[in-house]
Amino acid sequence: MSRPWERCPVSSRQFVRAATSLAALAIVALLAFLLTGCGGAKQARVPVPSPPALPAPATPSAQPAPKTAEAQAAKPGPPAGQRAEPISVPPDTRPLSVETGLASWYGAPYHNRRGSNGEIYDMNAMTAAHRTLPLGSIVRVTNIKTGHSALVRITDRGPFISGRILDLSLAAAKRVDVWQPGVALIRVEVLETPVPLNAGGRWAVQIGAFDGEDAANQLVDRLAHRYRTARVLRFSSPTGDWWVRVRVLDDDRQRAEEVAHDTTTPEGAIFLVRLD
Repeated sequence: MSRPWERCPVSSRQFVRAATSLAALAIVALLAFLLTGCGGAKQARVPVPSPPALPAPATPSAQPAPKTAEAQAAKPGPPAGQRAEPISVPPDTRPLSVETGLASWYGAPYHNRRGSNGEIYDMNAMTAAHRTLPLGSIVRVTNIKTGHSALVRITDRGPFISGRILDLSLAAAKRVDVWQPGVALIRVEVLETPVPLNAGGRWAVQIGAFDGEDAANQLVDRLAHRYRTARVLRFSSPTGDWWVRVRVLDDDRQRAEEVAHDTTTPEGAIFLVRLD
């Protein structure tokens, strides 16, 4: 029996060459496998600088926030004495009537309260109170001593102090030099009236002021029994005192004047007052 190595005899040199070739092929195959297996899993890391930062968008100039109705309402008005007069009257306008007497002024606690004409009283507006001029009348007030004058609108009733004919707002009092002295001699020229000056109107009698409510109630009872067709009312003022008002039948002026003439009281003063 022949042996395998005897069937294809090979020289030792050829054997060595063959072995070397096989080893080389094995190494090449191994390297190829390693490169193929690792090539898709890892990539070379090359340092890349960060992109430059984008420029910040231009900021529009700040605009003031729109004012709410509440903020506008809370905004303070012009200083007292600097608000416009209610109307411009030609200098040659002839007055409908002229009255001379003492004027005072009123501010707090009447400020922001409802006046006789239904409006909220503003002591910084050019207004005044008069007992008998029609509400809405325009008058020129002149300080007799200083000569300063101003136009004001009659919006309220008063003054209810004997010897005074006009109560000015704080603004008007500053304009005609009544504010600092408190009381001054003035001239009132009636320039315009919404209704006839000496005709019509709704009239009443106002009596006061009483320090206590009991005194006012006693007068109410007495007058109610005496003038059965009249309405006798009592009310308190913002300063804490008490007043009595007599509304005669039909608010007639002649009847009101009779009540004012015939009524006496140990406390308070009696005034004829126009309600409209």
